Amino acid sequence: MINLISAYIITFIASFCTLVIEIVAGRILAPFVGVSLYTWTSIIGVILAGISIGAYLGGKVADRFPSKRTLAILMFLSGVSALTIPPLTNIIAAYSFPVPLMWRILIVTTIIFFIPSCLLGMISPVVVKLALQGLERAGGIVGKIYAFSTLGAIMGTFLTGFFLISFMGTRNIILLMGLILIISGIVINPIFKTKKATAGLLLLIFIPLIGVYDVAFKPVIKEDNYYYKESSYYTIKLYNTYSSDKKTELEALVLDNLIHSYVNLNDPLHLEYEYLRIYSDILKWRFKKNENFKTLSIGGGGYTFPRYMEVYYPNAEIDVVEIDPEVTKVVYEHLGLPPNTRIKSYNTDGRWYVMNCKKKYDVIFIDAFNDLSVPYHLTTKEFAQQLKNIMEPKGILLTNIIDNFQKGAFLPSYLKTLREVFGDNVFLLSISPDFEKIGTSTFVVLAGDIDIESLKRFIEKNKDTTASIIPKSLFNDFINRKQAVVLTDDYAPVDNLIAPVFEERFDYKGVR
Repeated sequence: MINLISAYIITFIASFCTLVIEIVAGRILAPFVGVSLYTWTSIIGVILAGISIGAYLGGKVADRFPSKRTLAILMFLSGVSALTIPPLTNIIAAYSFPVPLMWRILIVTTIIFFIPSCLLGMISPVVVKLALQGLERAGGIVGKIYAFSTLGAIMGTFLTGFFLISFMGTRNIILLMGLILIISGIVINPIFKTKKATAGLLLLIFIPLIGVYDVAFKPVIKEDNYYYKESSYYTIKLYNTYSSDKKTELEALVLDNLIHSYVNLNDPLHLEYEYLRIYSDILKWRFKKNENFKTLSIGGGGYTFPRYMEVYYPNAEIDVVEIDPEVTKVVYEHLGLPPNTRIKSYNTDGRWYVMNCKKKYDVIFIDAFNDLSVPYHLTTKEFAQQLKNIMEPKGILLTNIIDNFQKGAFLPSYLKTLREVFGDNVFLLSISPDFEKIGTSTFVVLAGDIDIESLKRFIEKNKDTTASIIPKSLFNDFINRKQAVVLTDDYAPVDNLIAPVFEERFDYKGVR
């Protein structure tokens, strides 16, 4: 039997560690499979399944072996299983299972997280069994035990999400949870009768952990990565590379598993990504070099294009909304953004900024989408209307989207959604004029008060432009596909729409 105070503490610790592991799971898997509805569905489903089956098995074990020793063994094994999460992630998450995407993520998540959650789920039934000494106060005792259990889960959730991940990093958090559970098990009921023997057991655990720490509990970082940081939003990495022609040194910014930006520290006018060159073409068509205009970029990344505008358009007003302050900090410290920059940064959610914005912009760029993670709330009809509300009457909106032109479902849905707000003033630009053969590529969506014939003449006149305008007939056929839907706040199945491209990207070998 155990006293009630001990019961409350044990269930608090078990639930605290369970929720910490669940929150960390999304971040620890992000560099391998991105962060999507599929990822979180698998994590929540697998951990709940583990807890459920663990509760069932724990009840059986409690009836058959009702002792503090049983409880101690379960705590100890829970801690050991938690310690297997980082090395298993390095091995399993990087393996390409030959099955469809959703099954692949589910398999990875199950192998890594099911057993730890199952063992943790077994603890509460054993605690209840040992705490109950009669049925007279069973309801009150069980209620308090589960109240402390829930309190532990709440504390684990808030502490991890708001503090631990950015302070410690995911693998160190897992290491800490494993050690807490192991030590708790030993404290509950020491396996050995003497303190010396117990200390020897702890040394037997800690010494191997120290030996394998670099291999098992440090993230997999390429040799040329010179910066690594886990923020509350991303796993941020920097490494040195070269331009596509191998002539120019660049810095690459990786957010989770996507190369988000290439930055030339010595030449802000260097644009490596072709969609940024399309942005440049549009601005050159629309504005003179010394003209005054206001721009808003939703999604900062490496600030490549804002830095370009700052140099090329000396009178432009440049605002950037980047949700992660750590990304902005990295840009200042490592990617060449000077302290006296004209660029104004706002570290908040893009939609929240737009909802509360009092300015009017001539150009809005949305650079927050990729082929593994698309913030659905930035894709909807309601958000498009909010964007239009902060645009000048002759303002324009540019969005870059990665999709498959032949079979993609997200891009036509996004275009169809913008047409609900901007009418026929929505156009699609490609980096290739061979429209019939385009597969997965980056496209730029253009919306607003646009003289498309004037833009066509500009592109034809300037042979060094990157943009190619999708013809209207092909555009109309594209957005009238059966799977194209109008995205709204109530219905935005973005993860399902990008799933085919997600599947294609999953085997991409360029992940750093």
